[in-house]
Amino acid sequence: MQKRMVMAGALALALVSGTAAADPARVMIPANPGGGWDGAARHTLAAFARSKVFTDGASFTNKGGAAGTIGLAEFVRTAKGDDNALMVTGVIMVGGAISNKTPVSLADTTPLLRLTNEYNAIAVPAASPIRTVQDFMQALQTDPGALPVGGGSAGSVDHVMLALLAKHAGAPVSKINFVSFSGSEILAALGGGKLRAAISGVSEFRRFADSGRIRIIAVSGPTRVEGLNAPTLRESGIPVEMGNWRGFVGAPGMSAAARKLWLDRFAALHGSAVWQETLKTQGWEDAYLPGDAFAAFLKSEEARWSDALRDVGILK
Repeated sequence: MQKRMVMAGALALALVSGTAAADPARVMIPANPGGGWDGAARHTLAAFARSKVFTDGASFTNKGGAAGTIGLAEFVRTAKGDDNALMVTGVIMVGGAISNKTPVSLADTTPLLRLTNEYNAIAVPAASPIRTVQDFMQALQTDPGALPVGGGSAGSVDHVMLALLAKHAGAPVSKINFVSFSGSEILAALGGGKLRAAISGVSEFRRFADSGRIRIIAVSGPTRVEGLNAPTLRESGIPVEMGNWRGFVGAPGMSAAARKLWLDRFAALHGSAVWQETLKTQGWEDAYLPGDAFAAFLKSEEARWSDALRDVGILK
C-alpha cells in the first residue's frame, strides 16, 4: 500500500507542469521559532525529504504574533497564485482570527488538509509548590488573578482551556491572569519563575520536563500520554478535554493542478513509515483530513469557536 501511494504521488509530480513540480516549497510559519507551528512545519517538510515523497527542499519564514494572524495576513498578501507556497495553520489561528476580528481569515487561503492533533499539558516550574492539578485548581479558585498562567495568544486553545478550568473551579473567568507568549518564550518565562503555570502542547513541554526544568501536572486528552507520568484532567474529575489540531493551507489562487499535486504528496507522506515514526517521536495524534472534507471542517470550526469564545466570556 505504501509503495502504491508513493508511486501515485510521483506520477502526479511527473504529470503536472509548471513551478509546483520543480521548485522548493515556500513555507510560512505564522509564529516565532521554537513553538508548535514551527515544529509542525519543519518536521513535516523533513519527513517529506526523508520519505523521498518531495525532495525539492523548502524555505521557511517565521512571522509570529496575534495568534498567527500577522503571518496569515502576510501570506495572503505576498503568496497569491504561488503554487508552491504553503502555510502551517491550526485551531489557534481560527480562534485568533475571530477574537481579533481580523480582516483576513483562512477563507482567503486554499485549504489543503488537517494533519495532526495534539493535546495540551499544564506545566509548572520544577520547584513549584503546585504539585498536582488539584493544587492548581485550588489556587485558581482562591485568587485567579494571583496565578499568572502562560499560553499562546488571546483566544487560543490555551486561553479557552484556562477559562474552562476557571469555570469548573467556580472562579470568575474575567479575573483569570492569562499571559500571552509566542514560540519558546513561554518556556523561559516558566523556567525563570515569571509564570506560576503554563498551558501548551505536550510536545512543546515534554523535553523540558524530561530534563527536570519543569513539571507536567496534567494533560487534556482522553487518555494519558505514553511515557509521561501525568494524569488526564478527566481522570482527575475535571470534565475538560482540549485538542490542538494543525494542518496546511495553500496560497490564495493556488491552481487546481497544484492543489491536487500537494494533496497527492501529503497522501503519500501519510502512508509512509517515515511519517508514522514522526508522529510517534513528536507525540502527535494522526488527524489526517484532506481536501474538501478539510474545507468543510474549517467552516464548522469557525462556528464552533465563535460559540466557545462567547461561552467563556472571551468574545463579547
